Amino acid sequence: MISICEVGPRDGLQNERDVLPAETRAELVNRLAATGLPRIEAVSFVRDDAVPQMAGAEEVVAAIERRDGVEYAGLVLNEKGLERLNATSLDRMNVTLGATDSFNQRNANASLDEAKERASAIVGARPAKTTVTISVAFGCPFEGPVDPGVVSGLVDHFREVGAEEIVLADTIGVATPGQVKSLISDTSAQGFHGHNTRNTGYANAYTALEAGATILDASIGGLGGCPFAPKATGNIATEDLVYMLEGDGGETGVDLDALVAISEWLETVLGRPLEGQLYRAGLFPSA
Repeated sequence: MISICEVGPRDGLQNERDVLPAETRAELVNRLAATGLPRIEAVSFVRDDAVPQMAGAEEVVAAIERRDGVEYAGLVLNEKGLERLNATSLDRMNVTLGATDSFNQRNANASLDEAKERASAIVGARPAKTTVTISVAFGCPFEGPVDPGVVSGLVDHFREVGAEEIVLADTIGVATPGQVKSLISDTSAQGFHGHNTRNTGYANAYTALEAGATILDASIGGLGGCPFAPKATGNIATEDLVYMLEGDGGETGVDLDALVAISEWLETVLGRPLEGQLYRAGLFPSA
């Protein structure tokens, strides 16, 4: 069984121009949970003024209709975010930091060493059901290519401090399959978070599985990007990923028709076409 972590309610919506009400964001989480997705990253505990699209995280969590078999996660960057997450009923914590100084300065107002120290303290305070996502693991918009040795060192460090799971993120969509294969294989990272900015996202996700990853991040409709990274466009679309994996004999346990229906609904909510392809092209063979 291939595990998919749905990041649309967090990484997807954080890059949208419009700020959706908390009840709409919770409805999105509830619709996604009904498809059989095993994990949903529902919210981000960041400052409202920094990322207004993520304001009211506690309200979103309170409005979620919990389903058995679904793990609900929240993203944190600092100790304040940890405090807020601990006050909710969320199951999993996702701690994120960048692999370069410049990205951490833009994203969290910290150097790489400071971000590493901060993330280590957070993981140490709550090691169970904790994911560490290393952003810009393959390339940084401010510093260019990233040394794989730096990423490997970060993976080793966070395993030592107790992180249950490591995800490598191609935050700006610059990686190629060979690079993904090499870094996943060398680090034994459990997860891959890919963006399709340069149309390599799906090939990278497939390669990550072949290299040993067991969980893939994806975003409904291909929503997403990073507000702190220029030209960082959407994630790989969840429904497109499921279509590819199941068409090739993989099992995801996800209702593909239901995913397509959510993208159709989201198109009306956001008032624009989404980046995903499948919801527009239709399933094959058609029903």
